[in-house]
Parts: sequence; structure tokens; C-alpha cells
Amino acid sequence: MKRGSDLRNPKVSVVIPAYRAERIIKNSLINVHDTLMRSRFNFEIICVVDGRVDKTESIAKRVASKYPHIKVLSYEKNLGKGHAVRYGMANASGDIIGFIDAGYEISPNSIGMLLEHFEWYKADIIIGSKRHPASRVIYPWQRKIISWGYQMLVRILFGLNIRDTQVGLKFFRRDVLKAVMPRLLVKAFAFDIEILSVANYLGFKRIFEAPVELKMKFGKGISTIASAGFLRTAMAMAWDTLAVFYRLKVVKYYDNKNKSNWITPPYLRI
Repeated sequence: MKRGSDLRNPKVSVVIPAYRAERIIKNSLINVHDTLMRSRFNFEIICVVDGRVDKTESIAKRVASKYPHIKVLSYEKNLGKGHAVRYGMANASGDIIGFIDAGYEISPNSIGMLLEHFEWYKADIIIGSKRHPASRVIYPWQRKIISWGYQMLVRILFGLNIRDTQVGLKFFRRDVLKAVMPRLLVKAFAFDIEILSVANYLGFKRIFEAPVELKMKFGKGISTIASAGFLRTAMAMAWDTLAVFYRLKVVKYYDNKNKSNWITPPYLRI
């Protein structure tokens, strides 16, 4: 926790990355806000518009004008989800900082469960998991197969004893992010793996999974396993994951001795 924080009443920052989200951003922001209002936590919501390509920013700002807990950040070009999340985290003031993907797939009600688990377990990191026994999940069987295979790869490469790393709902202690964020490189496909594997490598071992409510169906922008878009994403994900392994295990890029080689700009650091 940062100096001066109240450990009995930690402040929570929730980052919502948004790209081409003009149809869903209003409801996403309001639903997350209303969920956190029912919690016992002091909080802020940071919406990061990852590229000014549509009306997402203007709609989000209209919502923020009515809800003082919400603020909106943006930049001109689309730089990827990882960049958007890191940008929001770098501007967060919370003791516990996390993110949730914009949209209807993950129920905002899951946030409260993750935050309670965070305190119960005295966690360094808490992550939403489709494979938690208490999760309520509607998920295409094709994606289940791919997800299972990817998690086996992650366990072999990084030794992470986690059943599911890819749900877009995670929370971190501020000091974990302060140590990890200057070392990160991935802006898009393997951001989750990079941040989790580097944190684990640095000794933040208290990484736990919590249940989520998630509904994912093909259609409405969800590609099928045979589509060109899905295959391109899967290949990019695999490539970025192997690159994280190479930096972590082979060239030791994330070690303190290589600090002079880290290229993360100051504006993405806590």
C-alpha cells in the first residue's frame, strides 16, 4: 500500500480500457459505478479511450460529467489494450488497482467478489477465473479448448499455478505495480501473461483466483475458431507469449541488472 493509505479502508481504482466502444461504454461505466457504490470501498473509475476513432470519448465524458467517481483519459492513436490499462494504472491513486474489460461479457458484480477475496487472502494479485468452481460461465466449447491449451503452455513456460490467466478482470496491490510496470513491454496480446509472470518472478507469489460471471457467445464481434481474425489473434498471442518467456528466462531482461535497458516511458509508471 502507498504511504499514508488507510489499510482498514483502502481506495480502489478500476481502469476500463475502451476501443470502438461507443455502443457499450455508457452502460459499462454506469454498471461498474453502481456495483462499486454498493461496496464498502472508496473508489475511482478511470476510463481510458484507446484511440479517438469514434464517439467513445464524447459518450464517456458525458457519463463522467454526471458521476464524480468517473474520469476519462484518452489519446489519439490506438495502441492496444495493454497500453491503455497501463496508462490508466499510472494515473490511478488507489491502494488496490485493477481493470475490467468494457462490455457485457464480464458481469460487474464480479468486482465485489474479487475485492473481498483480495482482502481475505491478503493477496498481491487477484484474478477473475472462468475455471474457479464458483464461476458462472457461458463460453463456447471451441474457446474452452483453446483456453485450456494456452493455460497448459503458460504453466509449462512460466510455472504459474493458475488455471485461467485471460479473463479481463484483475486487481493488484499498488506496490506490486510499482515494481512491475517499469519493466513491461507488451501493449496488446500477451499483456496479462507479462504482468503476472514478471510479478511472480519478482517474488509476488500471493496470486489467487476468484469466481466471475461471464457470458461469451459467437456473434456480436466474437470471432469463431475458424475465422481469419481469430487465427491471427491466436498466432499473435502465442508469439508475444514466447517473447515474454525469452525475455524472462533467457536474456533476463526484467532483472534489476538490466534496468538501463528498460524502455517503458515515465508516463506509464506508477
